[in-house]
Amino acid sequence: MSKHSPRFATVFCRSLHCEWRRLKRKPQDLAMLSWLPVLLMLLMWWMFSAALPGRMPLGVLDQDHSAASRQLTRMLDAPQGVQVVMPLVSSADAAEQLRSGHLAGVVVIPRDFERGLKRGHGGEVTLLHNAQWSAYSGLVQRDVRAAVGTFSAGIELRTRQKLGQSPSQAEAARAPIASRMTSLFNPAGNYQQFLAATALPALLFILSMASGAWVFGTRLRDADFDRWLQQTLPAPASARFSQRLGFALGALLLPWLGLMISAMLALWLMRNAFAPTPAAWGMTCLLLALFVALSLLLGAVLALGTLSLRMALSLCGFISAPAYAFSGAAFPLIAMPAGARLWAESLPLTHYLRQQIQLLGMQAPISLSSKTLLAFIALAMLLVLLLPPLLQRALDKPERWGAR
Repeated sequence: MSKHSPRFATVFCRSLHCEWRRLKRKPQDLAMLSWLPVLLMLLMWWMFSAALPGRMPLGVLDQDHSAASRQLTRMLDAPQGVQVVMPLVSSADAAEQLRSGHLAGVVVIPRDFERGLKRGHGGEVTLLHNAQWSAYSGLVQRDVRAAVGTFSAGIELRTRQKLGQSPSQAEAARAPIASRMTSLFNPAGNYQQFLAATALPALLFILSMASGAWVFGTRLRDADFDRWLQQTLPAPASARFSQRLGFALGALLLPWLGLMISAMLALWLMRNAFAPTPAAWGMTCLLLALFVALSLLLGAVLALGTLSLRMALSLCGFISAPAYAFSGAAFPLIAMPAGARLWAESLPLTHYLRQQIQLLGMQAPISLSSKTLLAFIALAMLLVLLLPPLLQRALDKPERWGAR
């Protein structure tokens, strides 16, 4: 074949070399693919390094000042999730501390609390908490409910024993129907396992889409797209499909390799949070590699399709930034409206996170991931086949080069 008709492999290697020279000339672009994503991954994981949130600040407004109220206060301070940090003197003081964020919750023990217990009238303890912060609120409600329930059970058992019941009879009468709840897959509520481990791929999705758009969008923005092609393809206007394909894939290989370093770091950080089989780890790595490739390709397609770096990055942000909220990791996917569910199912992040949770967190068999694997491969092939005609379209519209 003549030198004017290079093969796919030749064009691929030329494009790869050209991209490497560009990255060396522009350290800010190299940082975007190397140490910056690594730093973001480490910061994200460090943010959740405590794994189990605890010692939420709790205030107690004790209006009874009795032995029973003091015992209840001590029991409220016992769970690991909350910590009684201050006594409160009035309802106004409690409201001020809650609004300022100094307290996650306030327990109000009413007047005549102990007298009501002794007379058998019972008592009522009120928990004030800010439900706007659902994580704070859930932890505080759980531990306060447990402490008050234990305190109440102890009083009822003592009362029944004074009436002549044996300890076993008193226990059976207090709770004639026992409930048993078994937590599967992250029973401790480890935030690294269910939140940080899903936030890392979401961050990768944003970085990968932006990187794919940046590779082609900056060349279009700087109006040197034609010169870039001339360095790789001697006759860009008459290049064959395979040559344009080699050019596009060669330009994207280094960004993919750079982002895969961050992706593998993310999996390495998860090693202590999960204990799956080697086959599950292998399937997760394969799906993650395809997920990063899909994200890169999607960004590249947006840049070549719009012929504008600004528009491509805007679309990347529109798709990737809110993708985590639609993934089902935070808000249940099954509870979303039909339109939101349709959008969520169209995002690769949703499907990747579902498989990661099943493979690593739930130890599901890898056969359950076969459909997602085939879908990722098919979608990647479709995006790859879109690149050559989009490159040709860009060559046919040089007047749009340089658009911001």
